[in-house]
Amino acid sequence: MNFGLIIVGDEILSGKREDKHLPKVIDLLNARGLSLAWARYVGDVRERITADLRDAFAAARRGDVVFSCGGIGATPDDHTRQCAAAALDVPLELHPRAKDLILERMRDVAAEQGKPFDPDRADNVHRLNMGVFPQGAQIIPNPYNKIPGFSLVDAASGGGVFFVPGFPVMAWPMIEWVLDTHCRAQHRAVTLRERSVIVMGSMEATLTPLMEAIEARFPDVKVFSLPSVDHPQWGRHIELGVKGAEAALAGAFDDLLAGLRALDVELGPEMVR
Repeated sequence: MNFGLIIVGDEILSGKREDKHLPKVIDLLNARGLSLAWARYVGDVRERITADLRDAFAAARRGDVVFSCGGIGATPDDHTRQCAAAALDVPLELHPRAKDLILERMRDVAAEQGKPFDPDRADNVHRLNMGVFPQGAQIIPNPYNKIPGFSLVDAASGGGVFFVPGFPVMAWPMIEWVLDTHCRAQHRAVTLRERSVIVMGSMEATLTPLMEAIEARFPDVKVFSLPSVDHPQWGRHIELGVKGAEAALAGAFDDLLAGLRALDVELGPEMVR
């Protein structure tokens, strides 16, 4: 199972808001021994959102889990619910449980304000649009204010696309709920680690055969290369390392160091993460 992330909103692409979802989702996955395979940003343009969601549903049919953050409200710039329906070519409908939760939330707000609750008031009727989801959707509970998100799960593969609000205070506990319910079987008892070394005076092309040999010899380990041209301490260098389950790293890293020494390159400090 791969994990993907779609972040929706003009405010992110324009710089009005700083995206906080990407690093948080990475942390939530890492805490469960999982990792993020890909991420996309998309503005509030229906055609683009629909195209990205078509890709997400295709990934879900292969067994992947994709989180979509933002655009599920009921204002004119919220298009995600409609785009999800268009991507699947299914109608939108008011989810009965979502309706009950939204009415419950509106009743709570009226009580907090000391006002009578009128479900037929125009603004309250409009709020029910937040529970209009693509046909076949399931709800994602929202512990912050009860207004649910929704998911569309492929029964055959177990993959799915999970839609949450753009607000971090709502989105993050909802994503955690998905990870700890729908994805619990994917949790890994081991934590992924990295071991790396600073390599100076070499080029990635020179190191590539060694990297390929390490990955061939240790199939459970990934090799990474992070070049830098202007580091204040090490100048032009490459951080070369391996990542994977801690038990698999020692042999791979030892072989990596041996290969680097055979290439007669200058090695700097070693790092463990």
